[in-house]
Amino acid sequence: MILDIVLQNRSYRRFLENKRLSYSELSELISIARFTPSAANLQNIRYFLIDSVPDCEAIFPHLKWASYLQYWNGPEQGERPVAYILVLAPTNTTKFHHIDTGIAAQTILLAAVDKGFGGCMLASIDKVAVHELFSLPSNLDIVLAIALGYPAEKVEIEDVTDPDDVEYWRDEDDCHHVPKRRLKDLIINRKG
Repeated sequence: MILDIVLQNRSYRRFLENKRLSYSELSELISIARFTPSAANLQNIRYFLIDSVPDCEAIFPHLKWASYLQYWNGPEQGERPVAYILVLAPTNTTKFHHIDTGIAAQTILLAAVDKGFGGCMLASIDKVAVHELFSLPSNLDIVLAIALGYPAEKVEIEDVTDPDDVEYWRDEDDCHHVPKRRLKDLIINRKG
């Protein structure tokens, strides 16, 4: 059921680094995402797949993790992502490329969960450094990075209790808690 997959699809930030993903597995995710809707059916989103240990180590310092957890600098050695997908868009594109990126990225993550692993979308990237690091084409901009691997953390969903406080947090057992707004707070013309 789609709800089960959505509930399992959390923003995982710690992974089993000794359990690798292959280029073929990443390619399968793109094969699924290519069927998603695209504004004017332009299909101008492109992908750069990263699966080797040296490339994963090279990109890691150029990413920012979990802005609400200011005391945390990201996953430690041994719990870092084992693959990444860079989502790219043409430098001269429509105003809808962010929507296309969101649809494709969410589809990629749902497909990852369906295959038994998970990931996290990252927008805080040193895009200039990563662009140079992988010699990406000059006519493509990095829109998003998707970190992937087999999750090594527990994530709990809970109701938002204070409408002004939606920050995720970690408890003393290092369980990651993610507050989500209640349905009654989201539908503005709710009946009953």
